Amino acid sequence: MPRRLALATAVLACLSACAQVERAPAAPSASVPVPRASAPVPPVAQPSVAVPQASAAMPQLVDGALPVGSLPQPVMTLLAANGIAPASLSALVLRGGQTVLAHGAGRPMQPASTMKLVTTLVSLEQLGPVFRGRTELLSNGEVKNGVLQGDLVLRGGADADFSGEALDTMLRALELSGVKRIAGNLVLDRSLFNPARQDRGLPPFDESPEAYYNVIPDALLVNKNMLQIDMRSTGKSLTLTMQPELEGVRVVSEMTLVDANCARWEDGWKLPEAVKGADGRVKVVLRGTFPKNCVQTNSINVVDRDDYLDGLFRMKWKQLGGTLEGKTMEGIAPPDARLLALHSARALPEVVRDTNKPSDNALARTLFLSLGALEADPVLGSRPLPLVPGQSTYTRADQVVRNWMRARGIDDSGFVIENGSGLSRIERISPLQMGGLLQAGLRSNWAPEFQASMPIVAVDGTMRRRLHGSPAAGRARLKTGTLRNVVAVAGYVPDASGVQNVVVAMVNDERAGEGRGRAVVDALVDWVARSGAPAPAPAPGAVSATMPSMPPGSDTTAAAASGTPTLH
Repeated sequence: MPRRLALATAVLACLSACAQVERAPAAPSASVPVPRASAPVPPVAQPSVAVPQASAAMPQLVDGALPVGSLPQPVMTLLAANGIAPASLSALVLRGGQTVLAHGAGRPMQPASTMKLVTTLVSLEQLGPVFRGRTELLSNGEVKNGVLQGDLVLRGGADADFSGEALDTMLRALELSGVKRIAGNLVLDRSLFNPARQDRGLPPFDESPEAYYNVIPDALLVNKNMLQIDMRSTGKSLTLTMQPELEGVRVVSEMTLVDANCARWEDGWKLPEAVKGADGRVKVVLRGTFPKNCVQTNSINVVDRDDYLDGLFRMKWKQLGGTLEGKTMEGIAPPDARLLALHSARALPEVVRDTNKPSDNALARTLFLSLGALEADPVLGSRPLPLVPGQSTYTRADQVVRNWMRARGIDDSGFVIENGSGLSRIERISPLQMGGLLQAGLRSNWAPEFQASMPIVAVDGTMRRRLHGSPAAGRARLKTGTLRNVVAVAGYVPDASGVQNVVVAMVNDERAGEGRGRAVVDALVDWVARSGAPAPAPAPGAVSATMPSMPPGSDTTAAAASGTPTLH
């Protein structure tokens, strides 16, 4: 049989076997409503997985079939001990061009934060390492005798590093240009993204909408809209301090002091509220209980973004001796507006690192939307893409990701990306698709930047407390993902011979929490790191039994011990 026909026959046989695994029921979805931007949500029903097109990005067969269905014994043992069905785990291990392990690898799964690998790699490849988001101060008004006679526009350009300090620097530049008084309004231009405010009208993702991980970015997000609250109690009183200071915003307590463990202060925390009075002033009200004689700090997102920027701008401008006579309003910069001050974010590889290492949802969402709104500029850092009437930023970003996948031979059937962060009930990707992406990452011009962004096992990021004592410690680079019913890892694990393995493992199960799913995926990573050891050389004069030949990189010892078929 010609080799090409044999390869095609083996692929079809493998996928037929994979389909038996893929018909297992998916993990139950949570009852929390799914947030959505203006773009239509892709269907969440599990589609049938199409036959992958042969390409360097997908696992290749070498003289045999994919070892479908089998799992290492340590993984099987932990699945059974934690009450997780094997069908709830999908996994793929690739060593070079060979498939070491494939278990339900074609089934679309909830990836949690491993989806950030898709967002960050496509961003590096599409936008490039010199890409930078921008924030601009503009006006078409004239400056006479220290007075800007017109509106001042603060225009957002998906600047991942826009902070209070950055705004202060921009206002100092404005003041140094001779402006002391702004006679017009402060106009907030968020028009880069369509819709401009994707956070409005959406139900909360979970019970902590004020938490940082739930921030939904826009193109003009300063300090991620977070307030840091310092709480210090004695036996009788509670003192609150807010950072940054915002003009017209104060924090007050309706909390009750109780005798409780200071380390467990969050047990009494209740959702805070921002109340806006008739005079426009905002009161942030803290509720619940707080331990006596306790000092804690918490960061919250409760103040409306227009109020936050208005208060921050007025406070900093007043500290510089300036005045703003008009009001703060949303709008779009006029075509003839000239640039007065500028802030640029760090280069994209640095933002990618800060996205993947700590698993920052807001940064990942910003990068994903940037794919649909911006292109790189070697001088400016970035510039807006031409507008397409009626097309949302989400739709354009989704298409950019899918085009990138298809160009590398990665079948996007069943793939669903909602916001690029993994904080989603509907995002789906199969281990085959993730494995193809990771293989593409190895060949990318920006492979060093991509790999450097991933947590190092037992060293930093979200992997710093995991797999200490494993051969993977200090060597493997893995992105993690966790939701209530999801635990996942994806990345690169060197085996005992130093050969790089692509590893993807996703558990979708109601019993995945409380460390159970984590133990399962960590056991797979440890097994890969211990596999691939070369057989010891026979002693001089020793007679060895005849063994079947194995392909380069095959793991005879580990596979025999675990019952996992080897490719040969």
